[in-house]
Amino acid sequence: MSRFDAVRERNAAFAESGGHEDATIMPRLRIAVLTCLDPRVDPAVIFSLRLGDAAVLRNAGGRVTTAVVEDLAFIGQIAEAAAPEGPLFEVAVVHHTLCGTALLADESLRTRYAERIDTEPAALVARAVLDPEATVREDVARLRASSAIPDRVAISGHVYDVQTGRVRTIVDTTVLAAV
Repeated sequence: MSRFDAVRERNAAFAESGGHEDATIMPRLRIAVLTCLDPRVDPAVIFSLRLGDAAVLRNAGGRVTTAVVEDLAFIGQIAEAAAPEGPLFEVAVVHHTLCGTALLADESLRTRYAERIDTEPAALVARAVLDPEATVREDVARLRASSAIPDRVAISGHVYDVQTGRVRTIVDTTVLAAV
């Protein structure tokens, strides 16, 4: 028996309930959430999102990578076609406390992981989330500087505290509009 069998049973109940029927390709709340793949940081749970409310991108640390920029550019392309004028959507970059990527600061672990994924260890240092307030600011700035992200996309930065369950805004979208 696969561990996925229990999850597939939950899916059957979901499909029977019709919970998928009102979902649209563009997020109803006009928001995309970028966050960590850590199971303690499930945006559907911590933000009470329903299917179709938000686009969700997840990776180790919730960091802005080339793949994230490309995905957001794709969503932006679709949104521009649907709304030729005005704001498109907001990207909420959400880092969190006690992130496992902090382990990338350990040279031994970083070296072994770099070998596993065939990359240079030095390239992994910047992916570590040691200070989530600082890294969320860096990633918001990285997105804002990207020419691939339409100017009509708002970007904000937040930190989720895994111990309290609270989210604090670090970079507000109103600040970015002035930059």
